[in-house]
Amino acid sequence: MNLRKFFLTVGYSGLFPKAPGTAGSFVSLLIGLVLVQYLHVSTIFLLSLLISALAVKQIDIYEKETGEHDSKEIVIDELAGMWITLSICWINIESTSSMIIVATLAFFYFRLFDIWKPSLIGKIDRDVKGGWGVMGDDLLAGIAAGIATVGTYQLIQMFLV
Repeated sequence: MNLRKFFLTVGYSGLFPKAPGTAGSFVSLLIGLVLVQYLHVSTIFLLSLLISALAVKQIDIYEKETGEHDSKEIVIDELAGMWITLSICWINIESTSSMIIVATLAFFYFRLFDIWKPSLIGKIDRDVKGGWGVMGDDLLAGIAAGIATVGTYQLIQMFLV
């Protein structure tokens, strides 16, 4: 087993034949949902930063070996971004129904910002090379998704509950 490939593809979820980024994001969401049951959200945030730092180096090595920048099978960036999203929006979750709503919004917004790549997210994706280019746009997408999730959840609480 190639440990680098296992890590970069988040347990091989990035090898899913259709929409590997979405598959990797979903697997990362599931792992994150398990972790938030046992770890404080600040720990998940710090884990995402640690994983990002490790991933940058491993992506640089992978890109030198394959000659390909930002291969679709690399989804560790989705994991880091998804976990940042969860760490931002998970602070005030108090019930199972809230958890389902927030997890759904977090996944939707993260995928939206990761695919759409507005503003600085797109600039990093286009202009930054190597591991930081692969990781950077997803980290910013995670921040944007976390903020959007919190805002939407607050609106739901104000007007629908």
